Amino acid sequence: MTQSYLDMPDAKRRIKAIFVGSMGNLVEWYDFYAYTAFALYFAPAFFPSHDPVVQQLNAATLFAAGFIVRPLGGWLFGHLADRHGRRLSLMVSVGMMCVGSLIIAVTPTYASIGLAAPALLALARVIEGLSLGGEYGASATYLTEIADPEHRGFYSSFQYVTLIGGQLCAILVLLLLQNVFLTHEQLVEWGWRIPFVIGAMLAVITALMRRDMPETDSYKEASKRKPQTSSLRGLLRYPREVAIVVGLTAGGTAAFYTFTTYMQTFVRQTSGFSDIVTTYVIAASLIFALILQPLYGALSDKIGRKPLLVFFGVAGAALTVPILMTLSHTKSPYLAFLLICAAWVFTAGYTSINAVVKAELFPTNIRATGVAVPYAITVSIFGGTAPAIALWFKQQGHEQWFYYYLAGVIFISLLVYATMRDTKHQSAMHKHE
Repeated sequence: MTQSYLDMPDAKRRIKAIFVGSMGNLVEWYDFYAYTAFALYFAPAFFPSHDPVVQQLNAATLFAAGFIVRPLGGWLFGHLADRHGRRLSLMVSVGMMCVGSLIIAVTPTYASIGLAAPALLALARVIEGLSLGGEYGASATYLTEIADPEHRGFYSSFQYVTLIGGQLCAILVLLLLQNVFLTHEQLVEWGWRIPFVIGAMLAVITALMRRDMPETDSYKEASKRKPQTSSLRGLLRYPREVAIVVGLTAGGTAAFYTFTTYMQTFVRQTSGFSDIVTTYVIAASLIFALILQPLYGALSDKIGRKPLLVFFGVAGAALTVPILMTLSHTKSPYLAFLLICAAWVFTAGYTSINAVVKAELFPTNIRATGVAVPYAITVSIFGGTAPAIALWFKQQGHEQWFYYYLAGVIFISLLVYATMRDTKHQSAMHKHE
């Protein structure tokens, strides 16, 4: 298992590769989350309605649409990464994200072109969904393979450091536009386009940076062996591992998208805070979440992956309902911040290590596909739909039902965590066929 580590030219090259791979991930997720951060401003331009909940529900539905195509993106880019290299897959995926951001930035409003406006917005979300469907599997695989065996948990945690960092950057751009550069009216009228232009430009820069990323030794070794089957057929040889990915992802992804994506809307519309206060609360909680990721990742290198997953499952199932119940009634932004941070204390048990756990389940020749496809399917069902489900319950007058729904999904994942092997001690990273 140490051969890959010994074959790396030096630690400097490995750290540089992790930095470039991580920063590309940050840009992709910034582009994707700019949609959520600015939905409060652009939703009226695409979904005219007198009810703000309906506008947000429509925006959240398109957010979910971006997830529906993620399994297809996971397969396309997973196959590309497993057959033609992790680097090429990562370059193409960030290029597609650039295209999606540009479409959103230049699309006219509903008042100008009618139904074509939300249709173009949906197209952009589909392109971004395809991109992210491939980005997750390829980047999780790359970061895990490029790291040395003793620090895989720590290094792979930077996938969610940059994933959360991408959302944080989107919110920081929102703060600057809200407080420094634009008025509320300007943001609603045209200012919401600015972050998408920024994202497209950053995506181009990232694609150029990724051209020089080194391939991993694991991929080089596996590429010497001619594949006997397609990536999906090869994946069918590992039904247990696929089932584990689905089971361990369900609760974690539902929690993640609740305490990141949906919190922006929840704190604003349910707790009743102003736009500015909401942005500050969410930004501060994301900084806290970002700090937790490498700490938990490093801890998993010491005690194993399974204890952290079980901790998330137990605490998430028990505390989700009281945290959201209290958060829905609080009028103090400080208490709201502390409650969201409390949720992150256990949610980080999943987010920090889920990438390395999935990568450690599969051999090199199908690793990117094995990580991406079942993950993308599960995220489409439980993650991307979380905001839409929550808003639907709210529209029906039963918002609290979503709290129990989330706790129940986490409990189901707990059953998987309790029965699966600890991949730190039983890893397939050394297997190339």
